[in-house]
Amino acid sequence: MAQVGITSQVAAEQDGAGATNAKPVVAQNLIKEFGELVAVRGIDFEVRPGECFGFLGPNGAGKTSTMRMITCASPVTSGSLLVNGMPVQTQARAVKSIIGVVPQGDNLDDEITVIDNLRLYAGYFGIGRAEANTRARSALELFQLADRANSKVDELSGGMKRRLLIARGLINEPSIIVLDEPTTGLDPQARHLVWRTLRRLKDQGVTMLLTTHYMDEAATLCDRLIVMHEGRILAEGTPLELIRRIAGETVIEAHSLDVAALDRIAEHLRDAGAEIEQTPDTVHAFGLNGTDVTESNVHGAQIYSRPANLEDVFLRLTGRGLEE
Repeated sequence: MAQVGITSQVAAEQDGAGATNAKPVVAQNLIKEFGELVAVRGIDFEVRPGECFGFLGPNGAGKTSTMRMITCASPVTSGSLLVNGMPVQTQARAVKSIIGVVPQGDNLDDEITVIDNLRLYAGYFGIGRAEANTRARSALELFQLADRANSKVDELSGGMKRRLLIARGLINEPSIIVLDEPTTGLDPQARHLVWRTLRRLKDQGVTMLLTTHYMDEAATLCDRLIVMHEGRILAEGTPLELIRRIAGETVIEAHSLDVAALDRIAEHLRDAGAEIEQTPDTVHAFGLNGTDVTESNVHGAQIYSRPANLEDVFLRLTGRGLEE
């Protein structure tokens, strides 16, 4: 499989822009407003070189608004936002030159071929025709699309289009790549192909910023992540740190369509010392690590114990499951 030649020094080669020792992204008191709507409410975070940094949260959390400010697609309302040491407010062109972007939506050109989509995009970065062709073919091989190089984009499946979007995001050999829900619509096999490729890029020194609603994806790819809700950061850490700190080691989960039965179960578990999150058909109990709760002492539902995971972190922090 071909590799896309990406190095962590690209940022330092953009006409002296940025600094080799600068952090990829630093936000301080970052605010984004749309009229009276405050989408991002004074958040602070730092992204380290060569890591995959995740942004998790439900609808309206401010994740995409933050990503759009980082990629200079939306202006900062107030606060400081540096990309490789460069203020996005004043050095947007230099910032864009070192970033690869994989958007949430499909904005490919359906009327031209797959490879021409990549060649055309390469032109936006001043890449010559011969080099653009070499990079485009390498990227298509990387994502197993070489045999569709001369197909029109509208002939591709949804999964192929997502892979093409990621390939396009790598065409400028970025030192930072921003991935907004990159594997949405992919089947499990294609998702694992993308994961393998992203891990290889990270091994080459590429810094990745990722939003996703697949909790296994966040746990697999992210070195660190933040959980956002209503424009604020509620928690930050490695996936394992967040799980242990917020959800504990074990979760007791009960399912029933009988609301009264669920209420009895929640009461029983609460009496045993658990903290409860309850939805119309499910009870999640936290904080009973090592406690044996089985169907023999809780009746009226399917109940079991399992290891805690990142979706439990969502429940604890936002009080609800994923909405997007």
